[in-house]
Amino acid sequence: MSTIRTVTGDIDPNQLGICHPHEHLIGAPPPPYDSQDPDLVLEDEAAAIASVRELQAAGGRALVEMTPIDYNRDPLALQRISQATGLHIIAITGYLKDKFCRPLVEKQSVELLTRRFIHEVKHGMDGTDIRAGAIKAASSLNEITPAEQKVFEAAAQAQLATGALISTHTEAGTMALEQIALLTGLGVPADRILIGHMDRKLDADYHRAVADMGIYMGFDQIGKPQYASDADHIAMLQMLIQRGHLNQIMLSMDIARKRYLPVYGGSPGFAYLLNDFVPLLRSTEMTDETINVMLKENPKRALAIET
Repeated sequence: MSTIRTVTGDIDPNQLGICHPHEHLIGAPPPPYDSQDPDLVLEDEAAAIASVRELQAAGGRALVEMTPIDYNRDPLALQRISQATGLHIIAITGYLKDKFCRPLVEKQSVELLTRRFIHEVKHGMDGTDIRAGAIKAASSLNEITPAEQKVFEAAAQAQLATGALISTHTEAGTMALEQIALLTGLGVPADRILIGHMDRKLDADYHRAVADMGIYMGFDQIGKPQYASDADHIAMLQMLIQRGHLNQIMLSMDIARKRYLPVYGGSPGFAYLLNDFVPLLRSTEMTDETINVMLKENPKRALAIET
């Protein structure tokens, strides 16, 4: 039997619906980064609820809230947002890149990190009974630092103990192949790995090499033209689909700044993926069946935990 672990309890995977697999609702970088870049500080639950309702109006039914331990994760706030809106929210355990995680993990053993990740998936986070539904690990630009290596090793052991998906951060799309080699070398099945931010590095040869490893690929920067245009996204998706990788692709927006949210006067907002990008996919004669595989079926399969 399989389940998807949300902040309000486990659900049948068939209940998930359209899912954004890499987003942020509540969180903030630790000092001094919070004051250096206040655009990253998302602490207003009412604003998060308003943003969630925009996503729901567009057809979204779930998201994975990727804010980790070292970024002021707030499981109780996520639970309240889910209860207020009915959106399925999957929280995560794990850490972000070296810049944030090193002060917290450098003096901890891999064993201690592993025990925490397992506890948070099986029992609850931060003294609550709200359980994580996935595990996060991250690398820096063009390197995996010693602190990050620890997190990857602990994430791998926790994955093997829980069955939960490992969802990663790649800095500007780099180090995907190295992340995969590290995790699979530690025994993690390829289909339990989602490599994030692949669309920060839209190089066809790179994408083919990553896709051939059999992992899930996150195209999670949609609606951010400073990184890639919609047309560039579509061209890469078409190439991968033509090569038989449809069942590995997921779409999201990674909204982690006020300037992306209409409630703060920003854009494009959570609705952009479904209201704007999906119609562009349809205009290329991509079928609704194909689109639904990326929006619904792949997240449903990836997030399912065998119990």
